[in-house]
Amino acid sequence: MKSKFLKWLACVSVTALVSAVVPVAMAQCGLPNQPIKPMNAKPMNWNPRSQAGRPSFVRAAFDGDDHDGELAIVGMWHAVFTAQTQNGEAIPVPGGVVIDNSIVVWHPDGTEIMNSSRSAQDGNFCLGVWKRTGHHTYLLNHIPWQGNVFDPTVPPATIGAPQGGAQLIEQITLSPDGESYTGSFTLNAYDTSGNVYTSFSGTLTANRITPDTPFSALL
Repeated sequence: MKSKFLKWLACVSVTALVSAVVPVAMAQCGLPNQPIKPMNAKPMNWNPRSQAGRPSFVRAAFDGDDHDGELAIVGMWHAVFTAQTQNGEAIPVPGGVVIDNSIVVWHPDGTEIMNSSRSAQDGNFCLGVWKRTGHHTYLLNHIPWQGNVFDPTVPPATIGAPQGGAQLIEQITLSPDGESYTGSFTLNAYDTSGNVYTSFSGTLTANRITPDTPFSALL
């Protein structure tokens, strides 16, 4: 009888020990020992640092950059390009000449697409690649194939011979609220032999297009 009682006492002791140790081990591994509440259950002024060691959700604020600043430029934009020089000479028009009024989409994979306002037969869709160069600053390398868009000898309403291509380099700065950007550009147009036959430089401005943007805002 005494032997059976000692075995029963040992089992009870082991069970009590396991019950006491398991919750501590779970807490040390970062596992919650209470049901996880939704994000919005935490008050906005709740400080996760005051709950050191406990899992938490932190709501991030948007200040024009995301976590690493890479993706703040992503989205759809209305961009206007104003040339100040052509072939190294100042354009004799006050304020310059608008050479493109376009819709631009910057993708999170570092690519970009532009729908230009020029004639569709000249190729009004073109592509580019971009990278972040600093806080709120970006570089875009845009390389379209061109039709007769820069050839003054070909009427705009006709389809001319291919003119090779062009390279548009943009240096831009995103606004702090992430809703617009400004910058400068250079554009070199090439013939089919790779020679530059005309070039432009100037400034650009862009505003973010949202689901609420009316078409009249693009005119």
